[in-house]
Amino acid sequence: MPFLKKQKPSLLASALHWVWSLLLTLTLVLSSLVVAGVARAQNSNANTSAMQLGRSESELFLNAQIAFDLSPILQDALIKGVPLIFVAQAEITRDRWYWYDKTITAASRTMRLSYQPLTRRWRLNVGSGGVSLPQYFDNLNEALASIKRLIRWRVADLSEIDPKAAHTLYFKFKLDLTELPRPFQIGLIGHDEWQIETNSSLRFVAESIK
Repeated sequence: MPFLKKQKPSLLASALHWVWSLLLTLTLVLSSLVVAGVARAQNSNANTSAMQLGRSESELFLNAQIAFDLSPILQDALIKGVPLIFVAQAEITRDRWYWYDKTITAASRTMRLSYQPLTRRWRLNVGSGGVSLPQYFDNLNEALASIKRLIRWRVADLSEIDPKAAHTLYFKFKLDLTELPRPFQIGLIGHDEWQIETNSSLRFVAESIK
């Protein structure tokens, strides 16, 4: 009996096999991204519980409430004289359908928290653009409450914002580990007790803000 010749796969079969392989690959990639996102959310120990924009005749300002807990390790570092630097950052972009969104302006606020052993009081220096104003508190909870609450923080001049265009405000709050003394920075990667960071965004049209 003569041997049967192998039939070459048709173009349609090859195309279907390629599409199936592509769909399987995309499914695996998306699944890994979802898992990674869930892991980051579980490891996060801070969040922006509220965020609202307001305006005056010439300025756009932000009200925000951040929720986080200070770990015992961070509290111990403060008591031993190590200041903690918290940073709030806001960036505003204007939507562009034909290209990447355009960055319009950015603002930053630094909050330096330290303990004064002689007076047993907590000192908080809040600064924007090089200007730093000290505040004093009798206990740590009061100082942290001030850090967690941003009230009428100026993030832009209205002259920079197109009143009818769609914009997005990206907000970030974090404990700046790079400002810690060098011995403390060694080996901090992966230690959740030292990690405080949250990211949020808010879309808006300036003329609709009250």
